[in-house]
Amino acid sequence: MVTQIQGDMFTREVIADPYAYYGKLRDHDPVHWNEAYELWVVTRYDDLVWLTRHHELFSSAVFRNDPRGPYPAIDESDLGLYEYVKNYQADQFIQHDRPEHLEMRRVLHSYFTPKSMESWRPFVQAAVKELLDAAEAKGEIDVMRDLATPLPVLVIAQMMGVPAEERPYVRELAEKLLYIGRGEGDRMKPLTEGMRGMIEYVEPMVERRLVDPGDDFISVLAHGEKKGVFTRHEVLVNASLLLLAGHETTINLICNGTLSFIRNPDQWALLKQDPAGLAKSATEECLRYDSPVKSIQRIASQDVEMRGKTLRKDDRVRWFISSANRDPDAFPHPEAFDITRHPNQHVAFGSGTHHCLGATLARVEGQEVFKALAERFPNLQAKTKDLEYQPSITFRSLKSLPVTWH
Repeated sequence: MVTQIQGDMFTREVIADPYAYYGKLRDHDPVHWNEAYELWVVTRYDDLVWLTRHHELFSSAVFRNDPRGPYPAIDESDLGLYEYVKNYQADQFIQHDRPEHLEMRRVLHSYFTPKSMESWRPFVQAAVKELLDAAEAKGEIDVMRDLATPLPVLVIAQMMGVPAEERPYVRELAEKLLYIGRGEGDRMKPLTEGMRGMIEYVEPMVERRLVDPGDDFISVLAHGEKKGVFTRHEVLVNASLLLLAGHETTINLICNGTLSFIRNPDQWALLKQDPAGLAKSATEECLRYDSPVKSIQRIASQDVEMRGKTLRKDDRVRWFISSANRDPDAFPHPEAFDITRHPNQHVAFGSGTHHCLGATLARVEGQEVFKALAERFPNLQAKTKDLEYQPSITFRSLKSLPVTWH
């Protein structure tokens, strides 16, 4: 049992290095009750997989079913905004359980099939080349600002049918939506601004697609409304969810993966020997080693026994992907970044019924970026060691990553 573990998961130390904090829990108290947030923290690989595959025991409808306030606490004057946030989040398809989740996901899966996502590879390759051409002309780039952010935004905006000139605004709204996983006391204000802004932006697009559908995923959602699977509010909320999830995780994959290569020059040297041949396994190791998503939350549907603890009905449960992906019981030498690792059954995209819809697309984008970087910038190096992460419990997000190759 861990006796001396502080409960604040938003400290600078935990945000900068979640692996030490959650690794300590994984080793000594893998099903840990966090008193500060009234929350079970689950950190072992086998437990995470078991949780994901017993969706009947752990509800995804967290915002619908959790009577408690947000954690960390918010300004009392913003409790009305939190009600808006709860109603917004509750209509996301990932916040539903079966059978509703299965019906909603089936509508969306028709668009996000692996074969369909793979067909975007030529578009991704062209976009990567264009972005790296611009970087080469400048002689240096911030990977976050100049590559990791514009690439997936470009792809997901194309999938939505967002005009090029409106993409910066959509990213601006998305950045406000990311406050959902942060700890500031006043985080509800930017969060609700992002939510309201996204709904206002998407609604006219939905109206047009209902009359004149295209081959974008807004049209798929609009068709779901016509079939009675989605309400209008669910269409709007899920459009913004797919927009955010469709690029934010890939941004983190590209940034975190690039940094992993810079900090492990032996693996960078290995990738440079065969960029095309190693791109797939390298991307999988980037996903495992420094996962884009840190944690996911559920709520217990009934009393459940886990490792001698009783998780009571309606208790909050949060599993930590970043810890599970470095579990020594699941991965030999888990602290080593090894792009030839095989097998590599990481859980960066979750597991079970809620496995990430956009996993194939994220893989395609990661593979093409790492391959292109190795081919074009063999001497890639960071310009600074002072790197900061966004204070999020959900995402592992660098604020910036300036690099050079001279």
